Amino acid sequence: MSFFDRFKTQSYAPSGHGGSYGHSGFPPGTHPDVIRSFQMVDRDRSGFIDENELQQALSSTYQRFCLRTIRLLMFLFKNPHDPLRIGFKEFAALWSCLGQWRAIFERYDKDRSGKIDLFELRDALYGIGYAIPASVLQILISKYDNGSGGRVELNFDCFVECGMIVKGLTEKFKEKDPKFTGSATLSYDTFMTMVLPFLVTYD
Repeated sequence: MSFFDRFKTQSYAPSGHGGSYGHSGFPPGTHPDVIRSFQMVDRDRSGFIDENELQQALSSTYQRFCLRTIRLLMFLFKNPHDPLRIGFKEFAALWSCLGQWRAIFERYDKDRSGKIDLFELRDALYGIGYAIPASVLQILISKYDNGSGGRVELNFDCFVECGMIVKGLTEKFKEKDPKFTGSATLSYDTFMTMVLPFLVTYD
């Protein structure tokens, strides 16, 4: 079973609004560290956290996550009842997903620099099933160019962002290409509906 197949088997049911605050809202088997991280930032004990609280929770475990990446994660793991916040189950699924992305990051960070360069990104994406054309890969990584003229390298949060964009858009494309021909006919409205959610989360 592939990384993404394992990820898809997890529960994405919306968080409940009732019951006592604490462990009961999390999926069975959730690691205590995940529960503790959520509770530390959910100061109003509402059972939901916003983008700033999510940034704080993730940055306390991993290196600091920029708000752009946080907003993309909020979009991908959104609670259907409250799109601006995520609850227990969404947080647990997100945390599990990041753990798997972390393992991929460490596997392909060949020089142990703590960053992923263009070639390591190419190999990482290929390793999980995405053969990205060089021209597309260059466009993808160029958005992280700080203008210094040096080699572009990605921290973990930017690596997650790249991976989730590729994964999300590829899955959207596959819905329109059920025979896996590598091509699809899309209306303008369909194209914009597919792509824009991955762009507007950056603002």
